[in-house]
Amino acid sequence: MEASPEAPPDLSSREWGFLFFDEGGMRRHRSFYSPGELADYVRSMVPRHVYHSAAYYGRPAAPTMKEKAWQGADLIFDLDADHLRNAPRSYGEMLSQVKAETQKLLGFLMADFGFSEKLISIVFSGGRGYHIHVRDPRVLSLGGDERREIVDYLTGRGLDVNRLSYRVRLSGDVGSDNVRALRCPPENSPGWGGRFNSAIVKFAEEIREMDEKSALDRLTKIKGIGEVRAVEFYNRIKRDLVLDDIRSGNLDSLKNLQGIWRYVIDHYLAAQFVEVLGGETDEPVTADVRRLIRCPGSLHGGSGLRVTSLSLRDMEDFDPLYDAVVFGDEPLPLQMLRPFKTEMKGQRYDLAEGPEELSACVAIFLMARGVAVARAR
Repeated sequence: MEASPEAPPDLSSREWGFLFFDEGGMRRHRSFYSPGELADYVRSMVPRHVYHSAAYYGRPAAPTMKEKAWQGADLIFDLDADHLRNAPRSYGEMLSQVKAETQKLLGFLMADFGFSEKLISIVFSGGRGYHIHVRDPRVLSLGGDERREIVDYLTGRGLDVNRLSYRVRLSGDVGSDNVRALRCPPENSPGWGGRFNSAIVKFAEEIREMDEKSALDRLTKIKGIGEVRAVEFYNRIKRDLVLDDIRSGNLDSLKNLQGIWRYVIDHYLAAQFVEVLGGETDEPVTADVRRLIRCPGSLHGGSGLRVTSLSLRDMEDFDPLYDAVVFGDEPLPLQMLRPFKTEMKGQRYDLAEGPEELSACVAIFLMARGVAVARAR
């Protein structure tokens, strides 16, 4: 097997760090001037984990941060299945769920922030998630506080949903001074305004597609919506052109229905948040302008899977339990230290404590996870 770590842009400005099989701490404050020098080091030293800095330094090998002379840093995001709320037990399902969160994040970065796909690097971490690197020149000089503000935007933290809808005074022949219409940003508006509109449209579409009994049953289960208001809302939402009105920002069909508002916000708008603190993304990683991050092309020492670079198109069909598997199917004997369930390349394994003989890719994964050790044939 011949493979090399992928050198990041501006290789000579990056700090490198390595964890080894026989050492507890990280060896860091290393730098390399060429991809060949990096590859030679990795092949000769065989580290368990390979990391490089998100930051660019004037002297990356200097022993202190002050001496390194920080010059900027990529904007990075670490999405890990360990942080998923109500995460499924299956490894494959967890990876699928965190992939969906990563795709959601990518949508924000391109649609809301305007980052070019060409300046975004997507990496499967080799473990339980994905890393996103944004290398747009506009973000390189941002400090930790500014990066936290980006995190706040992605999570909806501090978002005042009451400001996403507003009342306007009707005038002229169609109204009077004491009549106010309810409005919100149109569906194609940028940022959270457009997302708010889309959340309302999605809820309205679901209610419109139900028969009357099912719709009323669902509506009356919403806190603050009794039978009378449920019927009122259902009749409003079934009118012709009401969806067109909502998409244009006209919310008169939802006036005086606070329970509906709260439900849409909690169940539809909140589903668009990219959770960070205690959620699907690790906020300290994003805010840390001196962070080390896994090097693509290396192996993850806790799984034996490849840390894999992906394009946006690649990610759609990417399955890490096939596409990041490096080792083959030749059988290897091992001793299971405890019962363990996992899956690899379409097969599920429910393993008991004791001797086993499994495909190399599975055996190495189990040994890397610390639930098995090699044994003699």
